[in-house]
Amino acid sequence: MERVRIDKWLWAARFYKSRSLAAAAVSGGLARLNGTRVKPSKEVAAGDELELTIGQTRRVVIVRGLSERRGPAKEAVKLYEETAASVAARELAAEQRRLQSPPPGADLGVRPTKRDRRRLDSARARRH
Repeated sequence: MERVRIDKWLWAARFYKSRSLAAAAVSGGLARLNGTRVKPSKEVAAGDELELTIGQTRRVVIVRGLSERRGPAKEAVKLYEETAASVAARELAAEQRRLQSPPPGADLGVRPTKRDRRRLDSARARRH
């Protein structure tokens, strides 16, 4: 096996839960192969560079192995290698999110009472 479709590879490497989600991400421009936007049918080979955006996280990985089937997570990790710059940027973004204050009205997992909810709703209604 020399080449695999990019949507199959992203699914097999466990970046997306389903192949259709992987194909939608590639079609939407969230995955770039060697710096260019591609279609889900584009084939990847070992040594290719992929730029992925998953949620707020951006990753740059080098394809090290190919697989058309989805296996255990331990095998999936062997299919790619994340660049050092990508790891550093991802850790920095995670640290910034951790240090950021929670949005107003969020009491860190405490469910609002009926009275609190009514106050929030009335405050939102006054703003609009």
